[in-house]
Amino acid sequence: MTSTPAPGSEERKPGLLRVGLALLPLAIFAALAAIFWSQLNSGKDVSEIPSALIGTKAPTLDMPPLEGATRDGQPMPALTDAAIKGKLTLVNVWASWCVPCRQEHPFILELSKDERLTVVGINYKDQNENALRFLGELGNPFAAVGVDPRGKAAIDWGVYGIPESYLVGADGTILYKRVGPFDEKSVKEGLMPAIEKATLPRSS
Repeated sequence: MTSTPAPGSEERKPGLLRVGLALLPLAIFAALAAIFWSQLNSGKDVSEIPSALIGTKAPTLDMPPLEGATRDGQPMPALTDAAIKGKLTLVNVWASWCVPCRQEHPFILELSKDERLTVVGINYKDQNENALRFLGELGNPFAAVGVDPRGKAAIDWGVYGIPESYLVGADGTILYKRVGPFDEKSVKEGLMPAIEKATLPRSS
């Protein structure tokens, strides 16, 4: 003898399914919020995102120059491997449309005065005229600038979002990565120790 479902039970099942589907986005949001909250309260600088490239050779640099850009009255060279070979180099990824790039620019200018360091730029998905205007207004800290109109170089370097900076050793090894704009704290506590470590005399 077959049993018949209780009256209304068939109607309740689709209703429960609809409720479950409606609550699913809320559950996902709550999980993501919990992860974000734990990161904020972990005491870690979320801008210091680990990179698989740290400790490996830097990707090849082979980008055309920013047309019309000059420094000290001289045309700026293209950004190639030759421009940074044998030098401790800060590679800064920037664009004129990037508001945080404008905020960090005074720190990049100051870093360019450090005789231990060569500062170069990757101009990311920008208009040539706008990039020139940016450097004209705020100052040009770069020994070389390469243009990356389609973001191919940024992909090679594992860029999350700009501004982003990489410290590359004289032997071409990536030593340090900064995601987001530099500020006083990140320069003092992150970049400077990496520069000092890279420039320590090697024991024989």
